[in-house]
Amino acid sequence: MESERDKIFVTQSSMPPYEEYIEAIKPLWDSRWLTNMGQYHKELEKRLKEYLKVPQLSLMVNGHLALELTIQAMGFPEGAEVITTPFTFISTTHAIVRNHLNPVFCDVKPEDGTIDETKIEDLVTEHTVAIVPVHVYGNVCNVEEIQRIADKYGLKVIYDAAHAFGVSYKGKGIGSYGDASVFSFHATKVFNTIEGGAVTFSDRKLYDKLYNLKNFGIRGEELVTEVGANAKMNEFCAVMGLCNLRHVDEAIAWRKAVCGKYEKQIREIPGMQMLGAKPETEQNYGYFPVLVEEDYPVSRDELYTRLREKGIYTRKYFYPVTADQACFKNKYRGIELEHARKLAEKVLVLPVYEELSDENVHYICDNISEMSF
Repeated sequence: MESERDKIFVTQSSMPPYEEYIEAIKPLWDSRWLTNMGQYHKELEKRLKEYLKVPQLSLMVNGHLALELTIQAMGFPEGAEVITTPFTFISTTHAIVRNHLNPVFCDVKPEDGTIDETKIEDLVTEHTVAIVPVHVYGNVCNVEEIQRIADKYGLKVIYDAAHAFGVSYKGKGIGSYGDASVFSFHATKVFNTIEGGAVTFSDRKLYDKLYNLKNFGIRGEELVTEVGANAKMNEFCAVMGLCNLRHVDEAIAWRKAVCGKYEKQIREIPGMQMLGAKPETEQNYGYFPVLVEEDYPVSRDELYTRLREKGIYTRKYFYPVTADQACFKNKYRGIELEHARKLAEKVLVLPVYEELSDENVHYICDNISEMSF
């Protein structure tokens, strides 16, 4: 069996220099202010708002609660319908269901994995209150058409932008589209705070609602105005975010270089395809998904297993689609989701991170290529 150092994992957490982080957290030993929206929490909100080019931003303890509380803050009636995609991490669907709302699954476009905007309008009913699309792998949804539909029917649009930190479209930060966008700062993401997340939006009233929801509804020492949760980011995570934010452009540049090397080699391998990117988009290169087509000599699952035997850890991301997960007990199995299910059976995400060497990129591609002959 290969040693731990021989393994090539699908991702590796971005971290600042050790000394930089240690120096940055020293003041916490003097202040002892470790949580409850301290100095670094406030500073990170400010810096992220500038970096993401958004008017408003609220920090959260993680991306899932950011989405769950954003949906809750909208005040939708229990049992209402939310149109969303099944080709996403399970958190997206859970956030809808845990708000006692009904997910209505829309198929995706095979060329980029994002929600098929041409099929959304047919799913709108008198019970529909919102659309929750996902910028999959950082691929930008058709934000113009989604907004047109939302305006026509009076719907809210909440983007799951967990994969899209730093992505911009037509010169605008991706978090400035829709009524709100939700980001994840999990350790596996392009930008991380160890664990964390944020909501971006334009309506200042939403900031106050989210503040209440993430801090028990506390508005004073003796005043609780709403029933809320606890979703505050602590100061150690905020400091990690501030440190990582200084280096994130460099990290994205490294990832871009890695993806460029993959592209040159993968396009030469029969039976391998890549997803397309939307024009006028500045990517973050957080993921490198490939499609294992039928003319490739082995199945996607067999390729996954063989690569793992070579110490290359890829990911079937996302498989199965959320609508088919066991927790829903076949409730959505009968829904026609042709493209989403086909993508889920073909996609394999290859390792991408800043320190992935040229040698390892070639090693990965060589192993994929060897199986095609």
